[in-house]
Amino acid sequence: MIELSINNDVAHVVLNAPGKLNALDEASIVELDAAYQTAERAGVRALVLRGEGPAFCAGRDISAVDPRTDDVLGYLGNLVTPLLQRMSRFPAPTFAAAHGACLGVGLGLLIATDVVYIADTAKIGSPFANLGATLDSGGHALFVERLGAHRTLDLIYSGRLMSGAEAVASGLFSQVFPATELTEATVQAAARAASGATQAFLASKALVQSLRDERLGLWQSMSDETAAQATLCATGDYREGFAAFQQKRKPSFTGRV
Repeated sequence: MIELSINNDVAHVVLNAPGKLNALDEASIVELDAAYQTAERAGVRALVLRGEGPAFCAGRDISAVDPRTDDVLGYLGNLVTPLLQRMSRFPAPTFAAAHGACLGVGLGLLIATDVVYIADTAKIGSPFANLGATLDSGGHALFVERLGAHRTLDLIYSGRLMSGAEAVASGLFSQVFPATELTEATVQAAARAASGATQAFLASKALVQSLRDERLGLWQSMSDETAAQATLCATGDYREGFAAFQQKRKPSFTGRV
């Protein structure tokens, strides 16, 4: 599912499972982590992350997850968070080209990337209203800091998804492009960075991330999200939400523990 190529000091990491909207299961997370490690060892001077098909990444692949035995602590705490930390600390400028669904873990991949260019047709938000689960992968920290508490909870309660243009106007990401121009614009930006003053860029990256982590409390928020998700997975609504998704029907929630 994960493809890696290196050209002119730029690593290209591609999520290539379009049939499932590039949703990530445990094996895919391990593959993606390995791709970043390989790119780091190669000493690239920039990295581009993108997805094939109609979506960047629709989040976790739950098609085969049994909610009665779901190891959400293992998935989020032992796989996703370490991956996002590796991505965030990658020793070169990183760029993401995001289109279509950018949800759940897919949103987390964008949060962990330095520069995010996004298609006007992208969809960003919290789709968990129909799953009996909570937003994770750093989504709470990003949304509250950029959107405020009221707009964040509105998105979570309603399940409404923002367009790429709205997300950029709200300060979530860098620039918005027509979908047909997105990949080229992102690759060109990475190529410019790869020919620039890498050490100066990395100094600024470290300073920006220090300020970001102080303001957002990003990693603590991810830990709190993981704990909350682990609590929710014991509820009837969590089991119902997953079952409804897998059976392609509307969930029927009770609201009870």
